[in-house]
Amino acid sequence: MTVSKYCFLLPMIIAVSLSSIDVSHTTRYLLDTPAAPPPALTLPTIPSLPKATLPPLPSVPTLPKATLPPLPSTPLPTLPTQPTLPKPTLPPLPSIQVPSQPTLPTTTLPPLPSNPLPTLPNQPTLPKSTLPPLPSTQVPTLPTMACSQGDTTSSPS
Repeated sequence: MTVSKYCFLLPMIIAVSLSSIDVSHTTRYLLDTPAAPPPALTLPTIPSLPKATLPPLPSVPTLPKATLPPLPSTPLPTLPTQPTLPKPTLPPLPSIQVPSQPTLPTTTLPPLPSNPLPTLPNQPTLPKSTLPPLPSTQVPTLPTMACSQGDTTSSPS
């Protein structure tokens, strides 16, 4: 808590001390003075260095090919044979007598009537309706405003 107070107070003290009247007056005075031209800088000349020549690189000697000795031809050991296990046998399942299902009598549905569907009655035709014509009234024109050359307002397009 106290650290945050000091972090806030220290910049405030610096800002108040730099914004005093003397500092402002001095900066204004420095801004009002004409800027002096920068002094002409004379750069010393750098002497050119001689080009260094490098000796040629030595040639890489050729190395003899390495020959590997042949691998030993010992046979791999044989794996022991797996013993044969007797096949498990399951006891027989008990036989249960399933009672026979009773036979259901077959049902017959009565035949559907073969009467044709009734025809729809003719719909009456309605008379064609006509609307009266719209009145032909003239729409009045809107007045336009003339703009002068110096006027900066935009006119409606």
